[in-house]
Parts: sequence; C-alpha cells; structure tokens
Amino acid sequence: MSYSGRMQNSHYYTVFFAPRGRDRIYDLGMQLAQMYLSPYDKLIGIIGDSGSGKSMLIKGMFPGLELTNDDNGVNIRPLPLLDQADDGFFTAHTYHIDIRFELAFTQIHALSDAILNAVQNGKRVIVEHFDMIYPYMKVNANLLIGIGEEVIITRPTVFGPKPQEIYNIVSKSVKYRRMAHSAEDLCEFFLERPDLQRCRHGDVKHGFMLSFDGEHPKINLNDLETKVKEIIEQDLPISYVNEGNIMIGNTLHPCTGPRTHVASTGCIENFRLIKRLYYDPINNRYMLVGLVGTGADRGDDDSDINDITMGC
Repeated sequence: MSYSGRMQNSHYYTVFFAPRGRDRIYDLGMQLAQMYLSPYDKLIGIIGDSGSGKSMLIKGMFPGLELTNDDNGVNIRPLPLLDQADDGFFTAHTYHIDIRFELAFTQIHALSDAILNAVQNGKRVIVEHFDMIYPYMKVNANLLIGIGEEVIITRPTVFGPKPQEIYNIVSKSVKYRRMAHSAEDLCEFFLERPDLQRCRHGDVKHGFMLSFDGEHPKINLNDLETKVKEIIEQDLPISYVNEGNIMIGNTLHPCTGPRTHVASTGCIENFRLIKRLYYDPINNRYMLVGLVGTGADRGDDDSDINDITMGC
C-alpha cells in the first residue's frame, strides 16, 4: 500500500464552505494542500463551473504554478503538457490543464493521452474540469476536489465517487454562492463607513455572514433589508471590472471575488436578513446573517443554519 493510502485510507470526503474572496480562497487552498495532498498524488481533478474559483484554489494549493488558462489572457503556448521532454534536469514536474479551455485547440483524445503519459512518467497533473476528460481516460484522480457553494474533497476508490457525481452536486449548489455573494455586496452598500471598514466576511449555508469586532454596529436590519430588496427589484447588471472591483449598475464596488456573482441583482432569489445580530462573547464580535434561496431550500429563521443534514 502506498504512503497516501496508509495515511488517508479512511478518508471518504470532507466539506468546507467555499469562500468568495480571493485571499480566503488562497488560504483554504493552502490548508487543503497541508491536510490532504500527498507527494504521491499524481492526478488531481478539479471540478466546478466557470467562475467558481477553481483557478484561485489551485494557486493556493500550488503556489508558483503557472496556469495555462491565465485570466489576463497570457496563455502558455504550446501547451507544456503536449510538449513534454523525455528527460532532462529542467523537465517540469507539475503540469496544469483546463480541459474546457484546451478543447478549443486540441482533440480530447490527445489531451487524455498526454495526461496519462505524464502521470506514467512520474509527473503530477492538475486537471480543471476533470469530469469532462474522465470518460475518455477511464482513470479516476488520486484526489478529487469539487467547488460549488461548498468545497468537497474526496480520495476516490475503484468504487467511486465518480467525477460526474461530484459535478452534479457542485453545479447545483454554486448558484447559492453567487446569489449570496451578490447580496452580501449589496448589504455593504448601505453600511455606515466605520462599520464597513471593520466588516469581515464569513459563510453560512445558502447565505453569508458579516461580522463586526468590538462595539455594536449601527444597523437597522429592517431598513437594510428593504434597501437591498429595492436594488434587487431594479435588476441592475453586475459585471466584472478587474480582480479588485465589480460594477453594480453604474456604481463601482470593491470586490476580491469579482467573478463569483449573478449576472444581475434580479437573479438573487428570496433575499432576507435574520432579524437579530448574533453576539460572540469569546471573540467579542457581532454577526449579521443574510440568506438567499426559496423557502423550500431554507427556513426564514435561524433554526437550521449550517444544519449538517442539509447537504445530505
């Protein structure tokens, strides 16, 4: 049995909230690498829709790795994975490939053969959209990571889980993450400046949390909910500007997760605030919680926030 098998032979799957800001995703990536990545893992499968944060998570897990689908449009050509040297000191040890992106240039069978060839030569390959290539490779990853509203980490066996199973979960849940993120930013619009400057972001199931260290924030929850709902009714477009900003209508708004949003405010379903601020005496902070999604998905109170049965 391999080292990775001895260390994690009881690991079925683990679930984390999928952060929405860049720095938090980087931190989670580093944590996942420390906890779950083995030096013997050769094939890492990343699964999730566009804008779910796959590339940022990979950058956190593998600092310094050059991604071949660079968001700034500087793409590496020819694709290093397709141009592997047989030997030599400077041969790459770790390769990255985005299957959906590369299908515009290369046949899927060629991509499958290149991945298997690299793995058989002792290289590590990180594959985005692994669910798309799996039917052609017929070889599962050593480590599968799915990103939707949550990050799912699993070490598959011959019995699964299969990549499509992970995709079916994360592709359905990512809409809540996008809605929650957009609603979270709309709430920030109406915070008084001192509260906005000390505001921190957190996560709850199908929603978001804003926390404030120290004194009680000056927030009228009923007024805040009404103002956010008014912007939602206006159905203002939400668009990417750069890695630090989005546009909401005609207003520039700072955001470190600019790709993880709904297309317009009207896409936010059933936004509501829980009409109380939670106090955490251990950390001396107040917490505001907002929820999204239909009543069938969530209750209108705090009775089932982060209920572990909800993801089953």
